[in-house]
Amino acid sequence: MKCMVNDDVVLSRPLEGPLSTYIPGFAQWTREEGYTFSSRRRKVYLAACFSRWLGQQAASVRHVSSEHAARYRRSRARPVQIRRGDAATLRQLLDFLHRQGVLPEGKIPPSRLTPIEQIVQAFEGYLRKERSLSEVTVVRYVSFVREFLAHRFGEGPVRLSRLCAGDVVRFVRRQAPRLHLKTAKLLTTALRSFLHYVRYRGEITQDLAAAVPTVANWSMPSIPRAISADAVRQLLASINRHTATGRRDYAILLLLARLGLRAGEVVRLELEDINWNVGSLTVPGKGDQRAVLPLPADVGSAIATYLRHGRPQSSCRQVFLRTKVPIRSLHSSQAIASLVRHNLARASIQAPTNGAHQFRHALATKMLRHGASLTEIGEVLRHHSPETTKIYTKVDLDSLRALALPWPGGVR
Repeated sequence: MKCMVNDDVVLSRPLEGPLSTYIPGFAQWTREEGYTFSSRRRKVYLAACFSRWLGQQAASVRHVSSEHAARYRRSRARPVQIRRGDAATLRQLLDFLHRQGVLPEGKIPPSRLTPIEQIVQAFEGYLRKERSLSEVTVVRYVSFVREFLAHRFGEGPVRLSRLCAGDVVRFVRRQAPRLHLKTAKLLTTALRSFLHYVRYRGEITQDLAAAVPTVANWSMPSIPRAISADAVRQLLASINRHTATGRRDYAILLLLARLGLRAGEVVRLELEDINWNVGSLTVPGKGDQRAVLPLPADVGSAIATYLRHGRPQSSCRQVFLRTKVPIRSLHSSQAIASLVRHNLARASIQAPTNGAHQFRHALATKMLRHGASLTEIGEVLRHHSPETTKIYTKVDLDSLRALALPWPGGVR
């Protein structure tokens, strides 16, 4: 007796087992994520087989875990060949059940964590619950602390009480020269936060946070590296706008080049942020800041073309989505950096960097050379402090000479 799931996937037998109630919802999720029919059928079929196996094991739905999935794959490998992607499908099924509240959030038992990971996990929870830091900041802090503990204790036992000021200073002196200035400052901030945390918990008695060296913060340390106007034109002209990926990348690169958006701002841009009636764009900036910018006609046209003829169908509200399944929003600003790097390499363009920020620098440089004031540049780029904009006084000395007052008495 055949079984139809969501009027979409036909199975050779009815659904059985503790997960049978939830398989139609999982099937709907695979459809919303943009999987092809053959992929959807395989995923639903595997979920149905897994549910039937759980029933044979008399497993309760509330206690289903990744261990069950691993045991099922081992048992299935004997009569039926495991296909590539089956493990990922079972993980997706368990994640779906977690999101639906069917399964409790699974955690790795503390006994399976290394001593460093136990400390790092506790610190991570503190940052989220007590400090309410953003996810990006939590990830960066935890990464630095993990490196610090590995540098000091290696694979041996972790005794925080044995930490001393020398350990902190040596780690910063070793790591900071390898990092960008802002990243090095973030490293020291993360270390201070961690050392305050472990002192508060009584793991250490000394104020080691005070021993964290201060990273030198020279005023305007370097000239911003901006991609040239010719390179921008060449890059945009090289994109194949007959494909969905090309339409998306073209719209993103225009936002970077014409409006100077940050990579993270492009990722967070939502459909509701575009006001087509008045031709404006609400940009979600750093923190909770939001700015309304005019939407140039060419940028608006590129976004509209992508939305109509390139963006996959999805309930996701972010403007720009992945082009491959699972269909979802771009994960982070690194996705924009990767997009820029890929398109520069494909067009064989030698740019100052491979990142997205060079377009922002290029816009500021162009405005400065066309007579815009630093205040105007700061407003367009949405700088919080005038000091941030001052760095652009280095980029065009010829223009700045025209603003200089004549030397009293003339040139000697």
